[in-house]
Amino acid sequence: MPKQYGTHRAGPSEIRKALSFLWTLLGGIAIVSGFINILYLTGPLFMLQVYDRVLASHSVPTLVALSIGALFLYSVQGLLDYIRGLVVSRSGTDFHERLSSRLFQVIAALPMTAARGVADGMQAMRDLDAVRAFISGTGPAAFLDLPWLPIYLLLIYLLNPLLAYVTVIGAILLGILTIGADAVTVRLNREAAEANSRRSILAEAGHRNAEIVKAMGLGKRLGAAFSDANADYLSKQQAMTDKSNGLASLTRIFRMIMQSGILAMGAYSVLRGDMSAGAIIAASITSTRALAPLEGVIAHWKGFVAARKGIERLELLFQRVPVQAKTMSLPEPKHQLTLSSLYVGAPGVEAAIIKNISFDIDSGQALGVIGPSAAGKSTLARALVGVWTPLSGDIRLDGARLDQWEDEERGRFTGYLPQDVELFEGTIAQNIARFDPDATSEMIIEAARAANVHGMIVAMDKGYETPIGESGAILSAGQRQRIGLARALFGNPFLVVLDEPNSNLDADGEAALAAAIQSVKQRHGIVVLVAHRSSAIANVDLIAVIEAGKLRAFGPKDEILRSLRNDFQHVPQGPTTVKLATIKS
Repeated sequence: MPKQYGTHRAGPSEIRKALSFLWTLLGGIAIVSGFINILYLTGPLFMLQVYDRVLASHSVPTLVALSIGALFLYSVQGLLDYIRGLVVSRSGTDFHERLSSRLFQVIAALPMTAARGVADGMQAMRDLDAVRAFISGTGPAAFLDLPWLPIYLLLIYLLNPLLAYVTVIGAILLGILTIGADAVTVRLNREAAEANSRRSILAEAGHRNAEIVKAMGLGKRLGAAFSDANADYLSKQQAMTDKSNGLASLTRIFRMIMQSGILAMGAYSVLRGDMSAGAIIAASITSTRALAPLEGVIAHWKGFVAARKGIERLELLFQRVPVQAKTMSLPEPKHQLTLSSLYVGAPGVEAAIIKNISFDIDSGQALGVIGPSAAGKSTLARALVGVWTPLSGDIRLDGARLDQWEDEERGRFTGYLPQDVELFEGTIAQNIARFDPDATSEMIIEAARAANVHGMIVAMDKGYETPIGESGAILSAGQRQRIGLARALFGNPFLVVLDEPNSNLDADGEAALAAAIQSVKQRHGIVVLVAHRSSAIANVDLIAVIEAGKLRAFGPKDEILRSLRNDFQHVPQGPTTVKLATIKS
């Protein structure tokens, strides 16, 4: 089916837009770097004057004047270097803050795309941290200092051409080391990241399925699999660390050889009368400064590669979950839900699970969706609340397609209780209020009373302020489901979609569910309820029977159930009819 739905846009790279502010700072930082590099010449010039003028003239006042001047210039250099560091560091923090909220939205949306797992989201967090760490560190300063290499070489050439040639050779060799570092670390970094992703997936699966691991004694076997993945990751990481350490050691040895070589060649030039003793020291210091940016680039190359790869992965990830297009604000729906020729499939899969479904529901009505397992009922529920995007066809509220509202705006008039209830770490009140900072106590209590869970909550030691732990760990399955129902009813939403809402409820919970459905109908909302148990559909007005993704029957509850009973009597051996007949009025 051709995809007709969705008004999302990718637009220019979000990552590069977030980095664009750096370009506005780059000119100023480059100017500051220029002054810093000019002031780096203070040392060589000071030594040149001391050796060639002060020692030759034995002038103490000259030495004092030179020392005071050098002290002042060193102070200015240190201040500028500190200011540059502050600006660069805050730039990294600003970049992180610009993308952190968007990154959370992407991670939260990954399960509704063709994502392969939660590890993608965790890798994205590490990537964002890696980019921030590089921007905030001293790596950018090394790259900004690199263009000054030719200027330092020119100064050395003016002191002695031979020393300039030696420094050029050293720069070329350091450049070769840098290229080699890139070739080695890029491959190893990619392999280490892939190994870490496999390790993270196993760890998350073990955490998510802790009860199954414990009950079925899977700990050792899964632990062995994790150990293998961890060993693979450690070996890749160790190989990358060994290569990086080797390159760093080689660079340090090469630097010492260069320093000694410059001094030796300078001494030879002095013996030949081509330069003064002071020029040896000045040239040595200048050559060291000339090679320092290259050494800095090599030292930060691992961080640069990690940041570069992080940006590439973040761009691909953000493209998978594009920014939702801005839409004109529409009034909240009040009248009708309409499905027209609806086809829905799982994210990233072209095959449709729901096929060519059409029906209307008016305000004040409740629809019960029944059918055999794997018929597509939960798929329909996900599509109705915008979780899964239709392959084709329309879902409309008061004539407007769902994607004509932004997610946050649509969420204000939509309530959803999924089959697997997920709560968030926080208090009961925060979960019921959907973490809305503007939610009032009256609104929260109203939703709790609508779900008949107010008494259960206030019976707890801390009442609505009770922390529920990760995924509502301190609550029973039934309590989680009832708090999830209260969350679905918060704000009196027009459309309430409940997927197996009574799977963990006792008699009191069943009564609360029935009362909640009635309250939504009385305030002229719409309820869509997916059910297997007959008690759940006692208060619905309409029944939709879904089989193999298709709408087998739709109409008033009594008529549809009577038709199903008749089918069961006339075709006693029909496997599909037997499954449907388990729903009794």
